Amino acid sequence: MRRTPPLIAGGGPAGAAAAIALARAGVRATLLEKGDGTGDAICGGFLSWATLDRLGHLGIDAPALGGHAVSRLALFLGGREHVLTLPGPALGLSRRRLDSALLARAAAQGAEVRRVAIRSAEGRALTLVSGERLSCETLFLATGKHDLRGLARPKDAASPDPELGLRCRLPPASQSARLIADRIELHLFDRGYLGLVLQEDGSANACLAVRKSRLAEAGGDPATLMTQLADAAPALADRLAGFDAATRFDAIGHVPYGWRARSSGPGIFRLGDQAAVIPSLAGEGIGIALASADLAVRHWLSQGPEGAAAYQRQFARAARRPLAMAGLLKALAARPALAALPAALIASVPGTAALMARLTRI
Repeated sequence: MRRTPPLIAGGGPAGAAAAIALARAGVRATLLEKGDGTGDAICGGFLSWATLDRLGHLGIDAPALGGHAVSRLALFLGGREHVLTLPGPALGLSRRRLDSALLARAAAQGAEVRRVAIRSAEGRALTLVSGERLSCETLFLATGKHDLRGLARPKDAASPDPELGLRCRLPPASQSARLIADRIELHLFDRGYLGLVLQEDGSANACLAVRKSRLAEAGGDPATLMTQLADAAPALADRLAGFDAATRFDAIGHVPYGWRARSSGPGIFRLGDQAAVIPSLAGEGIGIALASADLAVRHWLSQGPEGAAAYQRQFARAARRPLAMAGLLKALAARPALAALPAALIASVPGTAALMARLTRI
């Protein structure tokens, strides 16, 4: 039976990678991405050594995009700094540049990229904001951390203190560039952590995962929270020198860290954060996006829409260990007093950091 080309909802790394893989197999999918241009996303400004390899297989030379070379991880907690060498070369690169390159690659390979916003879904039938309705045999759902109405991931309504994701861009500054240098930094604090990494233009990408209660203590204002964190930690204050309280923050609420899609609807392949949500401190979000796209397309090519169920089960199994290990690290990170001893051990025992890094890769 002849298969109709799939629809791809979302033009981030997962959706674009799926479009590229399909195009290479001679299938011209239609990718739907909101907005007229590509902006930065809430997370994903760090590309691990494993992710760089996956991007290379897609025809993307990430270092050629001008990313900032990263070779070390620095953990800050309890007034102490622990520096670890990463298992391989990594990169700080803005999502704006990465996503633009992936979408351009998808279009060059033959995918149809439509700049339209999706209002809702009923199974594999999509309603666009314009009112247009699109139906398909196969839907690759790649909307990232943002849910599509009608196909939303389950919310943990019982959580009394949900987690929030925050992100801002810190403009280029000689002091912060000198201090951060070739490192990705994790600054741990009560009920959250802040990650810093330099990007291609010298700016710093600042991402926070924080409990709602901690943000509430700052009056619900991310800029006030940043100021409070800097006041409590001299090392962070040095990096945030000149921080502008008017800085714009991107935010997303109720992030379901640790969630995996173990099943899906008929003909619906969940990709990226719609398949598995790994805590951002692991630096594997983009890796999960690319790996899910590769596996989903292989299942579709061999089984068509009927391959969705088997794909979702297999990917859930593959994501189980990385999510569990990253979840454990995140739980420790949110309690700096408990994390001090493990951090010291990881930093002092040869090979431990590399092992932890491998256990959080998919």
